[in-house]
Amino acid sequence: MALIPFDDRDGFIWFNGELVPWRDAKLHVLSHGLHYGSCVFEGERSYGGEIFKMVEHHERFLESGNILGFQIPYDRQTIDQACQEVLRANGIVDGYLRPVAWRGSEMMAVSAQHTKIHVAIAAWEWPAYFTPEARLEGIRMTFAKYRRPSPDCAPVHAKAAGLYMICTLSKHQAEADGYSDCLMLDYRGRIAEATGANVFLVQDGKIHTPTPDCFLDGITRRTVIELAKRRGFEVIERAIMPEELAQTQEVFISGTAVEVTPVREIDQYQFTPGEITKTLLMDYDALVRGQSAASAA
Repeated sequence: MALIPFDDRDGFIWFNGELVPWRDAKLHVLSHGLHYGSCVFEGERSYGGEIFKMVEHHERFLESGNILGFQIPYDRQTIDQACQEVLRANGIVDGYLRPVAWRGSEMMAVSAQHTKIHVAIAAWEWPAYFTPEARLEGIRMTFAKYRRPSPDCAPVHAKAAGLYMICTLSKHQAEADGYSDCLMLDYRGRIAEATGANVFLVQDGKIHTPTPDCFLDGITRRTVIELAKRRGFEVIERAIMPEELAQTQEVFISGTAVEVTPVREIDQYQFTPGEITKTLLMDYDALVRGQSAASAA
C-alpha cells in the first residue's frame, strides 16, 4: 500500500491559534527548530472522540517547553480546546494527535533567545500501532546500538525532538534486521526503554520496570502501573541489568502508540506472553475505550 505523505493530505491543522487548511500549515526551511532541535511535542490518542489523559499530556507539553528554555504561548486550557477542535474539524473519532512547539526563523545560530515560539496541532486516523495478531503473539526486539544519555548530557525529562534521533536510527536498524523494535540501555548499561515505549518485565509473578531517571516516565507507563496495582500485582521500580532477561518470564512495552504490547523475543532471550501481560493488555484496552477496567480479584 502506497504511503500518503503528511504534507499531501486534506483537512485542518491548528496553527498558532487558528484552524488552517492542512496544506497551508507550513514553516520556513530556516526555522531554528529544524536546524537545532529546539522543538517539543506530544503524542496522544483519542478513543470514541475522547482524548485519553489529555490534561497530563498537555501539562507535560508545557513543561517540556520550559525545560528547553522557552514558554509555549498558550495555556493548557487553550491547548485542550484546540485539540478537541482539531478532532471535530477533521471528523476523527479514533485517532492520533500531535501537538508540537518549536523556535522560529528570527535567529539562525546556536543562540536563539529572540525567536518566536510556534505551536501546531494535527490529528489523523490511526489504528493500533501493531496488528492485534502481533500484540497477542508478542513482537520481536533486538538490542539498540545507541544508549539513552545521562541527565548531565541532555534534557532527558523533556519530550524533545532531538532526543529521538537515536531512537529513529535504532528502530530503522532493527526493522532492517527483521525486528519490530529494539531495547535501549542507558548510559550505565542498564535496561532503559524501547525506542518509543517503556518496558516491563515479569519475574516470578512480580512486575519490574526501570526507574525513569534518564528517560520519560511515560503517561501510559503510569497508567499501567495503576492498573497493575489495582489488580493486586506487585510493581517494583528499580535498576535492571540486561542479563536479568534470562530470569524473566514475560516482557511487554507500553506507550500511547503501542498501548500495551507483549514481547516474545529480545535477541537470544525468549518470552511467552502470559496471564499478567494479557490481563494488563485487556484492562488497558477497556480503560481507554471508556469502560471500567476489571476490578481486582
